[in-house]
Amino acid sequence: MQHLYKQTYLNMNYKRISIIALITLLVAGLAVVSYLLMEKDKENQEMAALFELEKEEMENEYSTFANQYEELQIQINNDSLQIKLEREKQKTQRLLEELRQTKSTNAAEIARLKKELRTVRAVMRSYIIQIDSLNQLNEALTTENKKVREQYREATQKMTKLTEEKEELNQKVALAAQLDATNMRLVMKNKRGKETDNLKRATTFSISFDIAKNATAPTGERVIYVRIMKPNGDVLTKGDPTFEFENRKLKYSIRKYIEYTGEAQSVSVYWNIEEFLSPGTYTVFLISDGSMIGSQEFDLE
Repeated sequence: MQHLYKQTYLNMNYKRISIIALITLLVAGLAVVSYLLMEKDKENQEMAALFELEKEEMENEYSTFANQYEELQIQINNDSLQIKLEREKQKTQRLLEELRQTKSTNAAEIARLKKELRTVRAVMRSYIIQIDSLNQLNEALTTENKKVREQYREATQKMTKLTEEKEELNQKVALAAQLDATNMRLVMKNKRGKETDNLKRATTFSISFDIAKNATAPTGERVIYVRIMKPNGDVLTKGDPTFEFENRKLKYSIRKYIEYTGEAQSVSVYWNIEEFLSPGTYTVFLISDGSMIGSQEFDLE
């Protein structure tokens, strides 16, 4: 009877531990899923903000032009020109209303209204030039024109600020899509393929690193350029291979092609030592898609 009671207690204890472990796993899983959803939602919010900012910039410019047409109508006494200005003002207001009713995600309609905006801008410029050239304008008109130009300057400043904010968002999106290399390692190997700490005995540099997971980075074939810089600043090369980086040509030691899937992956490259190498600090740089994705210094003796 005592043995049966002990067995029952052990079974209940085992079930309790199993339930606690299962709950722990579920909580951990929910935490991971929540983190991934938050990251994806952050990316979507940044992209949506970028599109909305561009639409707001266009709305501001359309509204400015509509107000300018109204100001110009007040300033002139030319009936023929008044009719033309009224027609252009109504057209601008109509396009502004179309833009306000268009969703920022409707790329085709936004592109059409952006093209229309270029036409409105050109027409406005021609009317300003025409009105400024009229000799019949009195001093009051000149004062009003100054007011219009001041309003245009203020609107331009606001649009410039919006453009800068849009550029900042663009840079954030580009940075989010950039590859990131971590855990860089350099191992020296002798002619038998064994690791060695003696640079004089080394015949090969084995360089390895990890490419981090990035759901926002484009998938497909990528090229990684590896630059091994000696203590004197020279880059180890065979021949004179170069690549474009920040509008200049740089030498590289190794070129590695990888198939990037968005998931984390390990990469290894090798350099056969065929030259005399002096002890000192060697620096390895990794560059891909025009960006530095990793660098590390190694002291070799």
